[in-house]
Amino acid sequence: MATKSALETQLAVVAGFEDPRADLEQYPTPPELAAHVVHVADLNGDVEGRLVVDLGTGTGMLALGAALRGPARVVGIDVDRSALVTAVENRRRVGTRTPIDWVQADATRAPLCPDGPTTVLMNPPFGAQNGNEHTDRAFLETAATIADVSYSVHNGGSQEFVESFATDRGGEVTHAFRATLDLDRQFDFHTADSEEINAEVYRIEWSGGDD
Repeated sequence: MATKSALETQLAVVAGFEDPRADLEQYPTPPELAAHVVHVADLNGDVEGRLVVDLGTGTGMLALGAALRGPARVVGIDVDRSALVTAVENRRRVGTRTPIDWVQADATRAPLCPDGPTTVLMNPPFGAQNGNEHTDRAFLETAATIADVSYSVHNGGSQEFVESFATDRGGEVTHAFRATLDLDRQFDFHTADSEEINAEVYRIEWSGGDD
């Protein structure tokens, strides 16, 4: 197994959004965070030989990280076609030969019905924009429907919500760790050139994909 630092180096070539949309909270997932999430998932046996689904894949960072760790197949789902075009280009940059399907669709209504072991990786919108409140809840709902296990990035202070949601759906949070997101200024309402956001990552085991 390649090291986490090696994976981070491989993901450093992944390009971000050319024209990010504030309404979709399109912030790039840093390669160091993606590498950490994928590495932890791999150590737990949640990548190799499995279907890995990246909900709200954006330009493909988590999907491509997983593709470098020997899954059976990867599916990246995003509603934004332009982001998926960049994801296709990023796959060429990374150089993985793992089968990847890029699907333009609403990740909260993913058109999937997996019939084998499935892992979801996702960095969903935090719900910070008007009209996006509780969007991460909808992403978790999809994960609970299609996956055996999921890894998701949430805003700091989300533990009570995530654990309660998982319990209500017959799931269990098995791992949690803190992370930071260093975000560069990319929208007009940003007042600083960069901002460090406290985040949390949760691994959840779900009771079953089609319950």
